[in-house]
Amino acid sequence: MTDEEYIKLAISIAKKGSGKVSPNPMVGCVIVKNGKVIGKGYHKKYGEHHAEINAINSAVTSIKNSTVYVTLEPCSIYGNTPPCTERLIKEKVKRVVIGTKDPNPLVNGKGIAILKKANIDVSLGVKENECKELNKFFNKYISESIPYITLKAAVTLDGKIADEKGNSKWISSIQSRKLVHKLRSEYDAVLIGYNTFKKDNPSLDVRLVKGRNPHKIILDSKLRIDTNSNVFNSIKEEKIIIITAVENKNNLKKLNVLKNAGAKILFIKKNNDGFLNLKMILKQLAKMKITSVLVEGGSKVFNSFIKQNLFDELLLFVSPKIMGKGLSWAGDFNIGNIKKALNFEIIENKKIADDILIKIKKRGK
Repeated sequence: MTDEEYIKLAISIAKKGSGKVSPNPMVGCVIVKNGKVIGKGYHKKYGEHHAEINAINSAVTSIKNSTVYVTLEPCSIYGNTPPCTERLIKEKVKRVVIGTKDPNPLVNGKGIAILKKANIDVSLGVKENECKELNKFFNKYISESIPYITLKAAVTLDGKIADEKGNSKWISSIQSRKLVHKLRSEYDAVLIGYNTFKKDNPSLDVRLVKGRNPHKIILDSKLRIDTNSNVFNSIKEEKIIIITAVENKNNLKKLNVLKNAGAKILFIKKNNDGFLNLKMILKQLAKMKITSVLVEGGSKVFNSFIKQNLFDELLLFVSPKIMGKGLSWAGDFNIGNIKKALNFEIIENKKIADDILIKIKKRGK
């Protein structure tokens, strides 16, 4: 097998940590000696051993003079665990092949320098784009101090997310909904606006697949949330965050009801347009170590994220239905001229039962 093939294997192993290691990155490691894989490991859970240590501990023989393949630069600092570089040097490995540098300024390049100083041969940048994509949440969180934002909508062929009365169940197929639940388990949080909360009464949890429940974030500038709603049902694992306007700090009675029901309240200033300041919200979520947010509506929320250029990708589950009248998924941008239309790039599309999932990013991203 080639270096590329071993790193590809390490990437597949790393994905087993999805939804369990945040705010740390997913990392996979494969140890090869005399052309045979003698150890494999991945970062299983935040605060526990890193991928390299798990791979070393799984080795069926001494890893001296072996080649270590790892998707991310080995750490060189003391955190929840000792630095992996220290262990690799102690084990006298011969070569380390790295997918990509660690963007964390505390590590960035330092782990590589330490390995080289110890006369270990280092190769960098093998399957680099794939390794960066693996940790797109972590990379955005570290480099910009805000979470990675994905907008997700189920739409009809004519771009509607609900009928005139606000009914939206169900536009997409059960297979698409299962995939959405899988996505929820991979993201740190799911976010909706108050109108979606009121009309859909969603649970925002993971029911159709196995996985962890994300934080449930609701934008409610007027503090109208009803604690008898579905989001409060799974009380054993409640991670509800209500984001409201600063003016509501004095509404002590309602605040106490929400807090007693298990909700955390964040107070955010409004913009001149009367909407909560999204950039401030994202900065506060990052301080809570939330590295990724799946935004599930509604149209006003989608519209605001797009207008303010605060999203990283867009997932459209397009169902072969036509509504005619109904609620547009993205709202109005007041453009009115095809030459000035917002322009994006379709980077992936695939069929899911009767639906088509379209993955879109901003051009140049």
